Amino acid sequence: MNAPARRSAPGVAGPVRLRERLAHLRDDDAGMSTAEYAIGTIAAAAFGALLYTVVTNDAILGALTGIVQRALTSTF
Repeated sequence: MNAPARRSAPGVAGPVRLRERLAHLRDDDAGMSTAEYAIGTIAAAAFGALLYTVVTNDAILGALTGIVQRALTSTF
C-alpha cells in the first residue's frame, strides 16, 4: 500500500512556491495599492500644512515680501 501524498495545509506554500511568490511580489510594478495612496496623500497634506504654517509665519512672510519687493524694484 502506498503512503498518501503529503500535502501542506491550505494557504501554506512550500519553500519553492514561496520563493516564486516573493520574487513576483518584488518584481511586480503594477502601481501603488490603496494603502500606499492613503499614506502618500496623508504625507502630502501634512507637508502642505507645514509649508502653509511656515509661509504664514510673520518673520518668514516679511522676509519673502522683502525679497519680492527688492526683485521688482532692482535695476540692472
